[in-house]
Amino acid sequence: MTPKAKPSPVPSVWARERREPDQPALSRAAIVREAVAMLDAEGVEALSMRKLGARLGAGATSLYRHVATKDELMELAVDEVAAEVRVPAIEGTDWRPAVEGAAASFRATALRHPWLSSVLGQAGLAYLGPNLMAFSERLAALFTAAGFPEPGRAIDTVLSYVIGMSTTEAAWLTTVARSGESEADFVARLMPAARRAAAGHEHLADGYAQAAAATADPVALREEKFRYGLDVVLDGLALRLPR
Repeated sequence: MTPKAKPSPVPSVWARERREPDQPALSRAAIVREAVAMLDAEGVEALSMRKLGARLGAGATSLYRHVATKDELMELAVDEVAAEVRVPAIEGTDWRPAVEGAAASFRATALRHPWLSSVLGQAGLAYLGPNLMAFSERLAALFTAAGFPEPGRAIDTVLSYVIGMSTTEAAWLTTVARSGESEADFVARLMPAARRAAAGHEHLADGYAQAAAATADPVALREEKFRYGLDVVLDGLALRLPR
């Protein structure tokens, strides 16, 4: 009888047993912190085990004793920054301020770490990390306390909106940063092209007006757009609550 083949290991840093490091001075926590700094400064494309090892004064082989693959490193980096997201508790019976606070905190974290939103769906089983698990648990407790009969679906709806908006916003801010200009100056420089593109398209007038307003206070405009969409999402979810 042919023996059964052993199942392949689950490809996630959270699914394998952690081994004691051979080099105590080079900890996994230090590797992850430096990886996050590198991701913040240079983006996902620039991250490699070789470059990270050079920044830490160690060879890539030494890093592999702590983190098996770059995919595992991304899981760890995602979970590291997830610790920054705050989920307020419900005060009284009004659940919306707490959800708004959690959404705003996630957005702020995603804008501090522009790579985060774009890799969330690609970072393997990152959701098994302790910080993301704690974040999910707090959100589940919030929506359960609010009385939602299907809290998981409500959470998915809010996160889909926040992650989508944050991805677009982070990409925009990355483009602005590469220009070397302030956001207002960058928008002002784009205005002639936007004016020409909008000519003859009456239904684009509102978007053109928003672009013009961004030259005065682009940060406030981005905040207003985010809040508007979030209000629409929460208005819809409120209709799902038992009456």
